[in-house]
Amino acid sequence: MLCFMPGVAFVPALLVTWSSAAFIISYVIAVLEGHVEPLVPYISDTGTKPPESGIFGFMINISALLGVITMYIRYLIIKKQNESSHFIRSSCNMFSLCIGLMGCTGMGIVATFQELSVPSVHDIGALVAFGSGVVYITLQSIISYKSCPQWNTYFVCHIRMAISVISCIAFIPMIVFASKISMTKIDWTPGEK
Repeated sequence: MLCFMPGVAFVPALLVTWSSAAFIISYVIAVLEGHVEPLVPYISDTGTKPPESGIFGFMINISALLGVITMYIRYLIIKKQNESSHFIRSSCNMFSLCIGLMGCTGMGIVATFQELSVPSVHDIGALVAFGSGVVYITLQSIISYKSCPQWNTYFVCHIRMAISVISCIAFIPMIVFASKISMTKIDWTPGEK
């Protein structure tokens, strides 16, 4: 089976490396071009104006593709493990994959529709990406616990669940503060709210 081939573990590592590079490269270009302030800009702000918008869009779309591949490999691994252990229903594994694919689609939307060009589509894509991501990682944490101790250690399960809880906690203020913003712009003057 493809997911058990030696070396396939490079895909998640490539996903993390490529995604980090996408954020860092677009940030550096945006700062050097004077398009954003260097102190903690929004990720989307660093990919809004050319030339960084093209690089950001391209690299995030590749990240979304790598995310799809990573999630599919994880799906296949769980499917294979579940054939011998029967620790979850196969529909749960499929549901988790579908939620993950929705998140990757949201990433593609965020990358394709820049924040200032089509803000409503960009925001919907971000909501789908982050919301699906939180649900996906929570489902994967639950699946990990169900597969203990044969396929996972409790230590790994606890780390996954901690990441899941942190993601859930971070998602709430994102929704609250995003709903308070009625106008999207990068350059603010001192008198504005």
